[in-house]
Amino acid sequence: MSADTTVFLGTGRRKSSTARVRLVAGSGQLAANGRNFEAYFRHDNFARRAAAPLTTADAKDKFDVVNVQGGGLSSQAGAVSHGIARALLKFNAELRVALKKAGHLTRDPREKERKKAGQPGARKRFQFSKR
Repeated sequence: MSADTTVFLGTGRRKSSTARVRLVAGSGQLAANGRNFEAYFRHDNFARRAAAPLTTADAKDKFDVVNVQGGGLSSQAGAVSHGIARALLKFNAELRVALKKAGHLTRDPREKERKKAGQPGARKRFQFSKR
């Protein structure tokens, strides 16, 4: 990478997943963890959700390298989407209104609920026996 190439960084999170996004001007080849987007996010809904901020901003001609860790594919797709939106914001602050309206800048706050003592799970109870 040459010195005149500008890199826009963005960190996205969802559940236990973290995505570190690097946006670089290029041909539009999207990659996640060194693999093609469609190969990494096997279900096309996940790939579409991950690339949604680029579609909203009409910036499909950007090339980005994404590193994703933790969680499952669904939460990783959400984390990548969040990271791309934040990186696009650094690239062009005027995109904020469009990205915010589409809901790409809001971090999804839902997390896994902890298991409670005396129960098999977070909400499930052991079967009640009357006698």
